[in-house]
Amino acid sequence: MNFEEILGHHLLDHAYSPLFTKGGFTLVVSKHSLTLWSVAAILTAVLSIAARARSGAGLMLRTGVESMVLYIRDKMVGPIFGHDTEAYLPYFLTLFFFILGCNLWGLLPGSSAVTGNVSVTAALALCTFLLINLSGLWKHGLLAHLQHFVPGGLPLAMAPLIFAIEVIGMCAKCVALCIRLFANIIAGHIVSLAFLCMIFIFAQFGQVVGLGVAPLAVGLALFAYALDLLVALIQAYIFTLLTALFVG
Repeated sequence: MNFEEILGHHLLDHAYSPLFTKGGFTLVVSKHSLTLWSVAAILTAVLSIAARARSGAGLMLRTGVESMVLYIRDKMVGPIFGHDTEAYLPYFLTLFFFILGCNLWGLLPGSSAVTGNVSVTAALALCTFLLINLSGLWKHGLLAHLQHFVPGGLPLAMAPLIFAIEVIGMCAKCVALCIRLFANIIAGHIVSLAFLCMIFIFAQFGQVVGLGVAPLAVGLALFAYALDLLVALIQAYIFTLLTALFVG
C-alpha cells in the first residue's frame, strides 16, 4: 500500500477535460473546479430555502442560518465597520458560508478537500487583498489611502522604507490567511488517513496484528474526523474574522 498515492488521490486536484486553450494557457475542468461549482450551487439552493421557509424542517434550517448571520453581523462585522456594516455584510456572509461549505464537503466520503488546495486558499486571500485596497480607495481616496502606509511625523528619508515595510506587512497578512486555512484543512485529512493506513501497515506483520490494531486505528480516525468537523467551522470563522479586521 502506497500512503503517498492515497494522499495524492484524496487531496490533489485531477484534470478531467480541457475547456479551451489560449496561447500557452489551457483551462481545464478539474475535480476541484467541479467541487467549487457544486458547493456554490448547493449553498445557493440551501440558503434560498432557508430564507423562504415558514414552517417544518425549513423553519429549523432558517433559524440556524439566521443565528449565524446575526452573529456575523453583530459580533464580527458590525463592531469593525460601524455605519458601513450593511455595505460589507453580503461579502463576509458569502465568504463565511462558502468556506464552511467547502470545508464540510471535503469531509464527505469520496469527496475532494478543495480548501486543502493552496490555489483555492490563495484565491480567497487575493480577494481579501483586493478588498483591503479597494475599500480604502473607496473610503478615503487614492492619496489618503496611500498615506495610511506611512505614519505621520516620520522623516522624509524614512518614508520609502516604512512604505515598503507596510506593503510587505499587508501582503504577509494575506499570505498568512492563505497558509492558515490550507494547512489546517490538509493536516486534518492527513491525520485521519494516516490512522486508517496503520491497519494496512501493521497487517504486513500478520493478519491478526492488523485486525488487532484496527479498532484503535478506526477510533483515532473517527476522533480526528470529529475534530475536523469543529475545525471546518472554526477555520471559516477565523478566515472571515481576520479578513474583517484587515479590511477594517
